[in-house]
Formats: sequence, structure tokens, C-alpha cells
Amino acid sequence: MDLNNYLEMFIEESKEHLQAINDELLKLETDSENTAIVNEIFRSAHTLKGMAGSMGFDDLASLTHEMENVLDLLRNSKLRITPEIMDVIFKCVDLIEKMVNSIEQGGDGKENVTDVVFQLKKIQNPSAVFDNPDFLNASREVAATAEVVLDEFQSTVINEARKSGNKLYQILVIVDERCVMKSIRAYLVFQAAEELGELIQTNPSVEQIEEENFGDSFTLLMLSEYSSQEIHSKLINVSEIREVLVVERTNQELEETGNSSEVKVETVEQTNRPQAKEDSSVSRKKQRSKSIRVDIDKLDHLMNLFSELIIDRGRLDQISRVSHLPELTETLEHMTRISTDLQGLILNMRMVQIEQVFNRFPRMIRDLAKELNKKVQLVIEGEETELDRTVIDEIGDPLVHLLRNALDHGLETTEERLAASKLEEGKIVLKAYHSGNHVFIEVSDDGKGINREKVLSKAIERGVVSEEEAKTLTDQQVYALLFSSGFSTADKISDISGRGVGLDVVKTKIESLGGLITIDSTPSKGSIFHIQLPLTLSIIYAMLVKVEDETYAIPFNSIVEITTAAEYQVSTLQGQNVIQFRGQVVPLVYLKEIIQVPLAETTSKKQEQFIVIVRKGNMTRGIVLDSVLGQQEIVLKSLGGYLSNLNFISGATILGNGHVALIIDSNQFF
Repeated sequence: MDLNNYLEMFIEESKEHLQAINDELLKLETDSENTAIVNEIFRSAHTLKGMAGSMGFDDLASLTHEMENVLDLLRNSKLRITPEIMDVIFKCVDLIEKMVNSIEQGGDGKENVTDVVFQLKKIQNPSAVFDNPDFLNASREVAATAEVVLDEFQSTVINEARKSGNKLYQILVIVDERCVMKSIRAYLVFQAAEELGELIQTNPSVEQIEEENFGDSFTLLMLSEYSSQEIHSKLINVSEIREVLVVERTNQELEETGNSSEVKVETVEQTNRPQAKEDSSVSRKKQRSKSIRVDIDKLDHLMNLFSELIIDRGRLDQISRVSHLPELTETLEHMTRISTDLQGLILNMRMVQIEQVFNRFPRMIRDLAKELNKKVQLVIEGEETELDRTVIDEIGDPLVHLLRNALDHGLETTEERLAASKLEEGKIVLKAYHSGNHVFIEVSDDGKGINREKVLSKAIERGVVSEEEAKTLTDQQVYALLFSSGFSTADKISDISGRGVGLDVVKTKIESLGGLITIDSTPSKGSIFHIQLPLTLSIIYAMLVKVEDETYAIPFNSIVEITTAAEYQVSTLQGQNVIQFRGQVVPLVYLKEIIQVPLAETTSKKQEQFIVIVRKGNMTRGIVLDSVLGQQEIVLKSLGGYLSNLNFISGATILGNGHVALIIDSNQFF
């Protein structure tokens, strides 16, 4: 049977089980006595082990099997949950996730899991010592977890050394997790080992170990005349080495691999195999359910074909208006109804619940809170809200920045919160909801809020604004300064913040998606970041406008109102043309001048000019143009790589008459 046919299903279902395990582990941390949660985690881990075993990913199955053993002890009340046990299980899940990602990218799904397997073994038998026969057998299994790959030269050296009485040992060295300079300890181990024999190989490589590019353990392969006990006694005396596990590799093991250049030791119990296949058959039944997985590229192609249909429909509409043929008009009306329903169906097929982005954040917040030594509750609302797949794929990174910002900058330390008469546990709310043709996402915290004066001081210091300008800025305009490139209010640089990277990236990404972001903040109460995003990036409603002989499209989502103004109604304020509009002074932008539209052959002086009022956050601008043609559904088309640096233009669309209209990016007028 060709298992490649099931590979995609294995990857998708593995990710679902990993997400379920992560979610349930987070619940278990707050409700450690709930055995029902442990049972859920155990079932997901058991199914994942079975799937991995049946697909031939034995390393993945072996690691999951060890995690399953610990979970079995927990659910049968033979172990009590501790923070240390939770950390090891979380580390185990992270490794499994890395292995699944490796498989998805065409790799072999192998990782150095010796340290985490050792920790799982110690949880199962914490009183074990090296001289204990049972623990020695378990240790052999741990040391053999790392795969050994030998080249032809190394194989020859081993075979010759065996003839002179040398033995081949595989040694797992575990460094104390509190060790500061692990590479130095590894070097001392190498020195001690070379006094006893000849080193054949290290895993990871020597270069990686020198760069401290390894976890808390590494494996040696060496030839020696000494016994395993003598080697253990020598190496364990190196300071800050927590454990040394020595396993002799026999000729029989080498012969079982056919004397090939690859030496492997099977660590998955054969009795697990029938169960693994049984579990896999259960998962394969899902393939016959009423839902199927469709490649996103196929949906993109379908959307492109439908976009062409929309363009042709616009062309037919124009022909119908000119020809006045009843049959054509009737057919076009029917085609419009059908295509509208088809459009809704295609867009719904592309819609994905934002839950698949949100569900990665509880684990991230949990780990970050531990790193910052803060107590925090993450509340997620509206995870069933749907967004176009294109937007879903892009919105994850900006939200990561905002959540890290809320936890690091927004929330106070436990001591500060208690001193301010607040609950010691901070609260971050991640919320999504629909409104019209937009999706709104809010990231809020109940922290200290934004220090207006500190932001202004940093902005003046960095030359973002002058002291005179700073005196006229509203709170919203001050908060908007946080999105300036390279801007940071952090007093010191850390791995989490202070490098001036983050909020400017967030703003750039969200605006590239056709959205906008604003901030509200109240001192000592907290802050809210508001994100507004379009439902889809493929087909939008726009207002077609005319400047001289050129037609342009302005997306509806940025338009507030359309008005007209005579020349005498336009005033000048500090060298800027403005109009009074609903009690507000609105600066004017002349599209003809900014885009340098060529003059029409016959240009007549107009008594009034049309003004499209657009908004970004709390700021408004008036776009001055010659006429408004009307509302139309348009298909967004990229301008391609050759026209990537155009200002004020975000793309183009093809009109019903076959002409191309450029789409105005009103965000760039601010």
C-alpha cells in the first residue's frame, strides 16, 4: 500500500490532535484535578502515536509513546500534576510539532529527542539510579533514540577497531539545565572521552555543540577498550553533567542493518503496531464524511475564473444598455442573479474561521507570561468569525506583535498591580466580530495604559515630531506615533521588546491588507488596539470617478461621504486648501495634481467640483475630482512586479468597456 496517499491526511489530522492537546494542557494547568481533561489528552496522544506508527514515522511514534506513558500515570492517579511535569509535556508537544512540520516540508520528521525522553523516563521512575537494572534498560532505550548514520570511512574504522578488542559505545550526556556555558562542559566531556578511546561521531555535530546549538543533551559514538561502567565513572565526574548513559552497540545490531552505513535501533514496541493500524483505520473513516479538504490554490484559480466572469458581466451590461434588446436584458438579469449567488458561494468556500489563528495564542501567552514572571488570563471571543483565507494567512504575525506588546508593555508586574489595588492576574482580551463588509479585531488589556507624555518625549527625542507640533496633537494622534518606524518606549532592550520593531510592522501589514488600525487608551485602565479588515481581498465595491479623461476607482470601505463644493467655499489654512464639512476642517487633495493626470483635449471650467471624503482612523481628507460615475463591483488585479513602486495606487481593475481603471489607495493621502 502506498502510504504517500495518506500523507496529507496524516499531517492535517496530526495538527488537529496537536492543537487539541495544547488546548487541553492549558485547561489542565488551571484545573489539575480534572481527570476528564487528562483522558482527552491521552486519547489524542494515543491516536497520534497510532497514526505515526502506521505511517512508518517510528521516532515520532516512540516519543509520543513515552508521553502517553506519563499521561497514563496521571489519569490513573499514580502521579500528581506539577509545573515541572507540565513543562516537560509541553516541551514534548513542541518537539512533536517540529517533527510534523518537518514531515510536511518533505523531511524525515527526525529531531534530537534524547533529553526530553530522558525527562519523561525520570517522571515515570523518579527514584531510578544508573545501577538499577530496570533503569539501565530504559536508559539504553533513551540513548538509542538518536539515530546514528555512519559514512564508509567510519564503518571501516569501527570494523578494524573491533578486531583489536575495542567496543563501540553510544553515550548520552545530559547537561544540568542550570549550566551557563554548555559548550565548555561538552568540550571537557570530549577531553575525558578521548583519554578512554577514540571519538567517532557526535550528535549534534561538533560545530553545533561549539556554538551551543543544542538542548540539554548530546550523544557520542566512541571506540574504547574500557567497560561501560569505567566510561560512566570518568565522564560523570565532569562538573555540571547531570547524567551519562552508556550503551554498548553489538555486532549483532550492526548485522541486523545489513552492515549498511546506517545504524538504527527500533524503540517502538512491536505489540503497538496492530493497535496503531486500528487507530489509523478509525481516522481514515473521516475521509468518507460530508466534508473534504480543497487545496487553496484550486480555490484561488476558481476565484480568478469567476473574476473574469464578473468583468464579462459588466461588459454585457454596457452592451445591453446600448442595444435595448429585451431578450438580452432578460438573460443578463438572470445571469446577474446566478453570478451573485455563485459569488456568495465561492466567497463562503474561501472563508475560514479566525479560530485557526487565535488557537495558537493561548500557548504563546502562557510561555511568555512565565518568562516575564507575570500572571495573565487570556480571554478569546468571536473565534467563529470568518475571514477570507488570504487575510487569515497574513493576520497571524501582526496579532503576535500586539499580544506580546500587551503582555510586555501593557500589563504591570504583579507587585505593581497589587500596589495599584488591582487583581494580581492581568487580563488580555482578543476579540473578533463582523460589522457590514468588515471584520473587526480588538486586542485589549487592563494594564497601565499608554503614557502620553513618555510617547511624546520619545517622539521629540527621535525627531518624529517637533516640540511645536507636539503641543497641538490629540491623544489619538499621540498614540498613532507608536506606529512610527523604529519607535519604541522600552527602557531596555530584551528578547521581547525594545528594538523598535513591531508596531510599525503591524501597521504596514494591516494596511497592505486594505485595513486600518487605531488605538484607544486610558491611564491606569488599559489600552485597546482596533483593527478593521475587509472580508475579502478579491472582489470589492468601489466608486468609479473621473478626472479629465481618466477613470479611477475608490474602494467603498474608506469613503465617508461624497459632496460638492464651489471654488468660493475652498479656503486656505497654513498653505493647505481646506473646506468646512459638518463642522470639521477637511484638508483637500487634488487627484489631478498628485497623480499628474494629463489634460483632456476639451476641458471646460466647472462651477462645482466633486469631493470624496475619506477617513483613516480619526483623520479625514477630501479627494477633489471632476465627476462621479457611480458604484460598481470590481475585481482587484495586481499591477505586477514592474509597477510595484507606484504611489497612491493599490492595483487596477478591468471595466465593462474593456478599459483599465486604477484603484486609488486613499491611505497614502494621510
